[in-house]
Amino acid sequence: MRIRSGLTVLVLVAAGLVAGAGAGTAASTGAAATGSPYCGITWGSGAKAAGSLSSAPLVEVRTGRHDCFDRVVFEFAGPVSGYTVTYGETWTEGEGLPLSPYTAGDELLRVSLQAPAYDDGHAATVPYRVGEHAANVLRHRTLRDVVFGGSFEGYTTFAVGVRARLPFRVAVLSGPGAHSRIVLDVAHQWQE
Repeated sequence: MRIRSGLTVLVLVAAGLVAGAGAGTAASTGAAATGSPYCGITWGSGAKAAGSLSSAPLVEVRTGRHDCFDRVVFEFAGPVSGYTVTYGETWTEGEGLPLSPYTAGDELLRVSLQAPAYDDGHAATVPYRVGEHAANVLRHRTLRDVVFGGSFEGYTTFAVGVRARLPFRVAVLSGPGAHSRIVLDVAHQWQE
């Protein structure tokens, strides 16, 4: 009788431990999945696209560091609204060569701007050539590289190398003056 009671207690204790471990795992997984957004960022990492084709040429690319994200600014000499940004391989315009071997970062954002990087006379409006690094990303937490992929038939491409697949947003801003900007912000992390 004593052995049977002892075995029953052991079985109950073991069942409790297994159930408790399972509940602990579910609770910790649920907490991680529902953590609060980093800096209130709820952008996600899916493809983003908007706007239409423009003839206003690209004139400058620069980067900026912010508390919660890194920024790439594409400035145009006139109104521009069209873009497509998504994670994945990026190819040069016209030739279709992959840029991943030449772009630093563990993930690539393919940035397609619906505006040329040349003027009406087909003269380049930016100082870099296909495959060249277009912006300084020194001391950025997320950005690793910005590589020019070329401009062809009114579309301009960049490979933006980042340290990981992180949330991003894209916005169109007017100014300064008659210029406009397409800005790409990439968060430093997913959750707090």
